[in-house]
Amino acid sequence: MIKRTSLNIVNNLIQKNLQWKVLDIGCGFTANKNATVIADIQDLSNFYSKKTFIKITDKKLPFKDNEFDFVIASHVIEHVEDFQFFIKELERVAKKGYIELPTRFGDNLIFENKSDHIWWFVFNDQTSKLVVSKRNQLVEPFMSVATGKMIDSYFRESMVLELYWEEKINYVIDEKIQNLNMKKLFFLTIIKKYFSKKLRAFLKKTN
Repeated sequence: MIKRTSLNIVNNLIQKNLQWKVLDIGCGFTANKNATVIADIQDLSNFYSKKTFIKITDKKLPFKDNEFDFVIASHVIEHVEDFQFFIKELERVAKKGYIELPTRFGDNLIFENKSDHIWWFVFNDQTSKLVVSKRNQLVEPFMSVATGKMIDSYFRESMVLELYWEEKINYVIDEKIQNLNMKKLFFLTIIKKYFSKKLRAFLKKTN
């Protein structure tokens, strides 16, 4: 089962179950404050000196089956080449968790995503499944990560998918979208069209 949620709801859930063993995987320097174990491919043991930190060195996660009560994977899956294996690993080490992913729109806006991200994600509310496809760059990016985070604070629902799962992360692969042959949109083109429309409206009003 997988469904939409919010990070606030998930944090409240964990806060009510402080006895849980919580894994935050691939979080970099922004681990969830309630995580009891943090894992990353970088060696961040000094940064997380007051937490249990595990460095990931292999495709298979270095944890036992059902070792955790809850697992968090925020902005990780879009980077993983074999995302299917990674999803199985999440399901193996815990029975429930939280996934955060960029929307296709949000993904296209950030410079860094162009080279770092492999996959696109949409959540189908009718089938309650995550729809996965190869990433496409349809808008020439014009934002830094910092600007994206600022935008996220106002338009979070447009920028990220927040998902809660139990037992199984249901997904389907959509191969059609990777064959899109669309003209790329450029920010300057969008701005020019906006001001062109404004100018026409102004001239119409003054004539």
